[in-house]
Amino acid sequence: RFISKIEEVLNDWKLIGISSGKPLEKGVYTTGVWEEKSDEISFADFKFSITHHFLVQEPSDKDGKEEPVEDALPLPMQDLLCMNNDFPPRAHCLVRWYGLREFVVIAPAANNDAVLSESKCNLLLSSVSITLGNTGCQVPLFVQIHHKWRRMYVGECQGPGVRTDFEMVHLRKVPNQYTHLSGLLDIFKSKIGCPLTPLLPVSMAIRLTYVLQDWQQYFWPQQPPDIDALVGGEVGGLEFGKLPFGACEDPISELHLATTWPHLTEGIIVDNDVYSDLDPIQAPQWSVRVRKADNPQCLLGDFLTEFFKLCRRKESTDEILGRSAFEEEGKEVADITHALSKLTEPAPVPIHKLSVTNMVHSAKKKIRKHRGVDESPLNNEVLNTILLFLFPDAADKLADGFESRTSTSAGNNPPPENEDYNLFSQFKSAPSDSLTYKLALCLCMINFYHGGVKGVAHLWQEFVLEMRYRWENNYLIPGLANGPPDLRCCLLHQKLQMLNCCIERKKARDEGKRGSMPDRSPGGTSGDTGKGADHSGDNPDKEKEVGKSWESWSDSEEEFFECLSDTEDLKGNGQENGKKGGAKEGNKESVNLKPEGRLHPHGKLTLLHPGEPLYIPITQEPAPMTEDLLEEQSEVLAKLGTSAEGAHLRARMQSACLLSDMESFKAANPGCCLEDFVRWYSPRDYIEEEVVDEKGNIVIKGELSARMKIPSNMWVEAWETAKPVPARRQKRLFDDTREAEKVLHYLAVQKPADLARHLLPCVIHAAVLKVKEEEALEDISSVKKIIKQIISHSSKVLRFPNPEDKKLEEIIAQIMNVEAIIARARSLKAKFGVEKCENEEEKEDLQRFVNCLLEQPEVSVIGAGRGPAGSIIHKLFVNAQRVSAVPPLDEELRSVSSEERRLNTGAVSDFPPPTGREVILRTTVPRPATYSKPLPQRMYSVLTKEDFRLAGAFSADTTFF
Repeated sequence: RFISKIEEVLNDWKLIGISSGKPLEKGVYTTGVWEEKSDEISFADFKFSITHHFLVQEPSDKDGKEEPVEDALPLPMQDLLCMNNDFPPRAHCLVRWYGLREFVVIAPAANNDAVLSESKCNLLLSSVSITLGNTGCQVPLFVQIHHKWRRMYVGECQGPGVRTDFEMVHLRKVPNQYTHLSGLLDIFKSKIGCPLTPLLPVSMAIRLTYVLQDWQQYFWPQQPPDIDALVGGEVGGLEFGKLPFGACEDPISELHLATTWPHLTEGIIVDNDVYSDLDPIQAPQWSVRVRKADNPQCLLGDFLTEFFKLCRRKESTDEILGRSAFEEEGKEVADITHALSKLTEPAPVPIHKLSVTNMVHSAKKKIRKHRGVDESPLNNEVLNTILLFLFPDAADKLADGFESRTSTSAGNNPPPENEDYNLFSQFKSAPSDSLTYKLALCLCMINFYHGGVKGVAHLWQEFVLEMRYRWENNYLIPGLANGPPDLRCCLLHQKLQMLNCCIERKKARDEGKRGSMPDRSPGGTSGDTGKGADHSGDNPDKEKEVGKSWESWSDSEEEFFECLSDTEDLKGNGQENGKKGGAKEGNKESVNLKPEGRLHPHGKLTLLHPGEPLYIPITQEPAPMTEDLLEEQSEVLAKLGTSAEGAHLRARMQSACLLSDMESFKAANPGCCLEDFVRWYSPRDYIEEEVVDEKGNIVIKGELSARMKIPSNMWVEAWETAKPVPARRQKRLFDDTREAEKVLHYLAVQKPADLARHLLPCVIHAAVLKVKEEEALEDISSVKKIIKQIISHSSKVLRFPNPEDKKLEEIIAQIMNVEAIIARARSLKAKFGVEKCENEEEKEDLQRFVNCLLEQPEVSVIGAGRGPAGSIIHKLFVNAQRVSAVPPLDEELRSVSSEERRLNTGAVSDFPPPTGREVILRTTVPRPATYSKPLPQRMYSVLTKEDFRLAGAFSADTTFF
């Protein structure tokens, strides 16, 4: 049954019959693609896996149907003698030992099962033999015996009248006579047992491998940062806002040099227990591979992993810093907690006199008092350095600090438009010159060096206090682009931009109240930042601006602008109009028709009925919104349902801005009608056509569009309810006080974990930029590819609000991988002295060599021991040998030149004893009798410190035996 199962599998895989293929080209085992397919079979209840390993080859020529040569040897037997692929650097062990291009292995399925007894082993072998005989399969079949780690295989290959047996010896201790070539030749010949007296010469391929572990003359260039030093804004050699990079230990642990004699004939070389001709310097081929340190500790990777761990913390800021911070008994605390409600209540006290600042400062003092200087997670020096880095404008707190502050924060130049800068919109992080981005880097650094999660909580608390201070004192926050929140950025960045919008409005309002009139911007009535630009000319899309803040549609009393007193009002108007050269006679008209809140006349249009020029009014800015508010709003609007009442409510919510603009327009243009408003606000809704009047003149007649004429149209309704009220006396569309308090509250309740989640995209963004910058110095093509993958992967993952931890871990692992590759490149560059090389051509060769070492499993050295790379490797070994062998004192006494020493000691002293010796012996002889067909014989031997293996393939003619 077992045999028939094997036959069935071989049949399925179409391995029956004659195997054909082209002779193998050089190096194809390394460059080609290996594949495998597996199946399961069982012997009674013992499960085996059967696996077919093969090198993928292009099908031979279409017309290659010529008859196979009669009695041709099976392909695997031809491969035994092929010399093009000896010692492949990466391949299955059977490929290395026997040089086969395809084979089938039967091995116990479970990892801990093993075929140990000889009888079982013979049973399997005979089954294999019968299978091959029955099916005519020419692919070698192996059976794995003994424990898996020993990699012991026995097998067989059959062809027409020929058979090859694959046998193996595996020992721990090497018998002394087999440590050199002459002993191995003796075994080989005795095993062949060829009856011919002058035996054909045996061809040999020999490889000796030397390992260099001791790079003593090269200290690893990267010093771990000194954490305690904090000099001039640098933390341990690391500036704030710069991520560290590089490995803390040498990322390359060993260099393996393989010296190969690919084609020797017996008798050319002497290698016995007394003397050896095998001098690595003389070897015709050298190849090198490097062994990478497992998971070298890299700074950037550590920074990222530690920061990512923050995301899993559960504690709130208060729990981390200790609640005692605010637990002062008595009235003052009540003051702090009520401060917010006082801000929003209609208070008899003018708002700017409410001294929240004093409260916050006293709170700060209390925090310090409670914590004691030493307990504070961040010492003052570090904290001040960071705050100065985050808020460079704070350095200018002079007596006239107000101006200097505004000037610095207003100096947010438009960003550079390069692709690296714009990564933030793909990653949903924040621009790399913004406050949010800097904050992310500072928190990352503090988390790593200055007190972990406690330090993060402390800095965050200080940051929130700074935000409140700025809000109360009308200082703009630096490092944020002007304008409404940028929805391409992370939510935290949007919140800070929102706070900036609030500060701007409040500032304009306070200046409006305080400042003497002529200082104001034209028509800059309180709270207005003049929306003229929006409306200049035709603004066809104005009608689409729904998304207005619906919250401003409540009718509560306290939402009115702080009105100026009447006398101020009149005086202000007079001046405004005077300044604009507006219609002076407006003042003489009855008070209610006096035009107010004009920005400037519209270029072409005049009012339809009075025929006066149409003035563009000063309007209120629509309320800026962050993405969470937009979502909230759309949910509310969706919940209103489709009923008539719901629709009406929805319309009212959405038309808050429209109504405000209508009121401003009516105030600026007394006697206007809806058509006038539509012509300015949504020109596409006013259709003009040329008609001929009764006198035969062509006149332009206009009317509202069809959608404006629908009965109970929202615009018409709004127009009827709108009163002529200038923007400064309207209800505020954007209640900056409330919105600012909301943002400040939002910031204050963030836990360190939430903060880390918000800022992780910024940290990943920074890490990608850092890796890109470091790669640019090295120019490694494979790294460029990986960075592209990281960017596309990250932009998919980070776009969504709550990315999965596993995906984030993958991104971090990819970044760490790139860092390790770059660190390896630098390590190799230092070792091979690429930078020191004078000759340009040699330098390029070395650079190419180093790049190949990173990307290929094994790199051959051009010019072997005499080329530029070869001589450097030779020097490395000589130095390592000198360090380990010669005591320093003797060194001084015997200052013999290396040349002389080489002559004295047969040059072996330059290299340590080889770590591995591999020998392949091949010949073609008739077996088992003199008149048999000459068949390929091959034996591979490998000898390392604690492992000796012989793998033989011996072929015999079966025609008469």
